[in-house]
Amino acid sequence: MPRLESCTWSCSCAARGRHKTQPGDAATKAGEMLSSGSPSQVSAGHGARSPGGAGSTLNWSRHLVQRSVVLFVVGAFMALVLNLLQVQRNVTLFPEEVIATLFSSAWWVPPCCGTAAAVVGLLYPCIDSHLGEPHKFKREWASVMRCIAVFVGINHASAKLDFANNVQLSLTLAALSLGLWWTFDRSRSGLGLGITIAFVATLITQFLVYNGVYQYTSPDFLYIRSWLPCIFFSGGVTVGNIGRQLAMGIPEKPHND
Repeated sequence: MPRLESCTWSCSCAARGRHKTQPGDAATKAGEMLSSGSPSQVSAGHGARSPGGAGSTLNWSRHLVQRSVVLFVVGAFMALVLNLLQVQRNVTLFPEEVIATLFSSAWWVPPCCGTAAAVVGLLYPCIDSHLGEPHKFKREWASVMRCIAVFVGINHASAKLDFANNVQLSLTLAALSLGLWWTFDRSRSGLGLGITIAFVATLITQFLVYNGVYQYTSPDFLYIRSWLPCIFFSGGVTVGNIGRQLAMGIPEKPHND
């Protein structure tokens, strides 16, 4: 009996000791499993997120290139057509060797105007997004086409309308340009960008004419015509509307967290 009791007591103590050590062993094993599995899990998590971010960035970049190409082609084509009228009416004078070229325009006019159109067309929706004021007034292609038609009409009026002096013509074109903005834009960002574009483009034109690249007949505003800023203003509003319409439905630029 004493031997049996001592054996029973020793077995119970050993079992109690094993029960006490099991939680520690379980925690140790769990820690080892977590430490060994965390790098693969983290890398797997990053691998699962990175394709989506890369895909959205690639998609946004592709849309940006497509919009830039469309705006460049539109700007280059409009520059050729509208400049042809100015040359035919002897408003703009290029050197004699230029007259025999395509559309009687210098080679640098289409790419320069196309690049400017791409920059302006991309800048308008970017400024709208930055200001938090998305442009929603007449966002449809029919309105954009009417805006282009009015801009072409303003450009034709600058070459064909006969007034007693350039001041009257300039005031008329200024009213028409503001009417174009009010009819198809009506945004503060559009008005501000249009004025800025007109100011910068006028300075560049003054510089080109001053250096003899080309010239205007009967200049009344330093080296150019006084109505030219109105053409730049209405052109900026028109290209801006095209850029805004192209930007509709385009995914936003992804941000890195």
